[in-house]
Amino acid sequence: MPRNGNMVTGMKSVIVEENQDLSLDNIEKSFEKIQIELEKFGLSANQSKVYMFLGKYGTKTASEINQALKIPRTETYHILSTLQNKGIVSAMFGHPVKFTAIEITNAMTQIINSEKQKIKKLENQKTSLIKLWETIPIRTNEEKVEEKFQMLQGENQINSKINEMMNTQEEVLMIGNEKDFANFYHTNILDNVNELKKFKILTTSTKTNYVYENLNNDNIKVLPEQIANNLCFIVKDNEVLFYLKNNSKKESTAMWTNSSAMNYSKKLLFEELWKKSMEFKNE
Repeated sequence: MPRNGNMVTGMKSVIVEENQDLSLDNIEKSFEKIQIELEKFGLSANQSKVYMFLGKYGTKTASEINQALKIPRTETYHILSTLQNKGIVSAMFGHPVKFTAIEITNAMTQIINSEKQKIKKLENQKTSLIKLWETIPIRTNEEKVEEKFQMLQGENQINSKINEMMNTQEEVLMIGNEKDFANFYHTNILDNVNELKKFKILTTSTKTNYVYENLNNDNIKVLPEQIANNLCFIVKDNEVLFYLKNNSKKESTAMWTNSSAMNYSKKLLFEELWKKSMEFKNE
């Protein structure tokens, strides 16, 4: 990710004077981390830069923002309009018009509340859409189950699919390393696993036993050390979800499928590894 040198250089004289321990490099890293976090809230890279610039420099005109951040003039106005619509930047009457950033806590609360309203609206529309859908006649020919796959991008989409898979009376098989199960722990996935009638978990040698403290340890085994720790998949009924490990990508990627061949091969692999694995001891 390119560093925003203009922003950092301009702030160096102010921030470093107040705290001699802050180097330019540390400031740059802080801005990069903040930008990444803001992008998780739905802001683009340039939207994040504009918000940070206003948040740290105070009230500015569009022209001042354009010149400082080297963002094209037309795009600058478009960004300011978008940030106003999001409720995190406000405009001040005058000529020229000046813009100021809403305080970070209030800004993030505004974005979260806006997303909640969107979800609530979708929930309300869901019922009416289903009723409308049911008014359309469906062909009654015998249905053939087709094998499908779905690419999943990002933790939210993947976790949602995993939780959907947990809605079953059949046995669920899970394999992953410490990091995978730590991620599951910080969602409600392992809580849903605990509600299952039957499950088996294979994990790497663990230093994070707290992750499994609410689970039946008889259903957990530790993989042999020689087994690569980049395996992570979940098998349920005729479905399988497996992670596509790629360290070069920021977001997690996974694939879900109801392929009978893929399901059979993953179950076979799991059962073979289960036989070779050690009993889990939560000490």
